[in-house]
Amino acid sequence: RSAAAVGAAGTFEASSPLSLATLAAAATAASVLLKGRSGSSAAAARRSAGGRSPLVAVKAFETELGVQAPFGFWDPMGLSSDGDAENFRRRRQTELKHGRISMLATMGYITPEITGKFPGYLSPSLGLKFEDIPNGLAAVSKVPAAGWMQILAYMSFCEASVDQSAGTPGGTGDLGFKVLTAEDPVQKTRKLNSELANGRLAMMAIMGMFFQDGLTGSAWGDWSLYTDSPLRAL
Repeated sequence: RSAAAVGAAGTFEASSPLSLATLAAAATAASVLLKGRSGSSAAAARRSAGGRSPLVAVKAFETELGVQAPFGFWDPMGLSSDGDAENFRRRRQTELKHGRISMLATMGYITPEITGKFPGYLSPSLGLKFEDIPNGLAAVSKVPAAGWMQILAYMSFCEASVDQSAGTPGGTGDLGFKVLTAEDPVQKTRKLNSELANGRLAMMAIMGMFFQDGLTGSAWGDWSLYTDSPLRAL
């Protein structure tokens, strides 16, 4: 399945565990290599946690959002083995933010191909229409400098307009945007879990899109255009 299809599927079905199976297998293999045969990583983690077992340390995080079947609390790199709640919150905030950006980026790849471009001019002074901007990475060199300045200014506004320090609602990802929330606690938890799962899928999807776009020159990954592929010799 193409990365675009993975991103689109993640938008509609957040809680499907099979969509993360490949990622889980790769990360688990990496974890085995990192820990080594001697178990030295586990011993180091116990020392950093003040003598506590990493298994005991991460128990505190097993009820957090994003802990979903079939993997449960999935931390193959052992980043939370020291039980440091502050570091966990910081990483969760970063994960949530990157996931939201990746969901927007993934849909930004898909939507113009399906619905078409906006009518009119992107830059009247340059005579540049929206339809003149290609989809994907090729758009980077086509958008005028003033356009990039506007994008960066808006990003800076979003980042600075809400206090996101530890202990604040912004620090947990609550930026006051309540369109998709719910009054029922069970439904709210489900939606928050779905957001994390969709964000994780979108981060993988957008990286796949970038790679296939960069290699083939096509936002949808037309591999017939990748003439340097070593597979052509097979």
